[in-house]
Amino acid sequence: MQKFVRINAVAVPLPLANVDTDMIIPAQYMKALTRTGLGKHLFQELRFAEDGSERSDFILNGPVCRNAQVLIADRNFGCGSSREHAVWALTDFGIRCVIAPSFGDIFSANARKNSLLLIRLPDEICARLRDEIALAQYGPIEVDLEARKILLASGEAIDFDINAGDRRILMEGLDDIGRTLRHADAIARFEAAL
Repeated sequence: MQKFVRINAVAVPLPLANVDTDMIIPAQYMKALTRTGLGKHLFQELRFAEDGSERSDFILNGPVCRNAQVLIADRNFGCGSSREHAVWALTDFGIRCVIAPSFGDIFSANARKNSLLLIRLPDEICARLRDEIALAQYGPIEVDLEARKILLASGEAIDFDINAGDRRILMEGLDDIGRTLRHADAIARFEAAL
């Protein structure tokens, strides 16, 4: 799994509340058994018209925003069904961090397992961030997980809290298997004693 310590990246506002996992990746694209290739269908119905052409008014279709790694979303992002494909689509597109007031519970667990940093900030701060990012014409921001800070182009720093275990998992790039393998010696001793 990819480690997350610090990124300096394009951030984009997505001022939509209750973005469910079907909006993130529609069910018809969930046939994949791997984590790759789903990014091209991320927000399919928002990004593309029925004829397959890109919608010029969708933020991720803009020239600068195509390389976004940070989404500033609204409340209840990732609600709905438990599809892990939603997180895979985001990370395959290149999204490394989503900032929002709240997230779906299962989506949050899937994000942690797939090295997608979720940052919870109050509604008013997320709204202000979305406005400031747009005013700065999507200039890069820094997300520093080690320091637990978001650094804006204006020089402002915003602190955020994160569960210590989640922070360690993301910074070390550990999935469930990697976390288990950290205890390989203890497992081997237990098996030998059995």
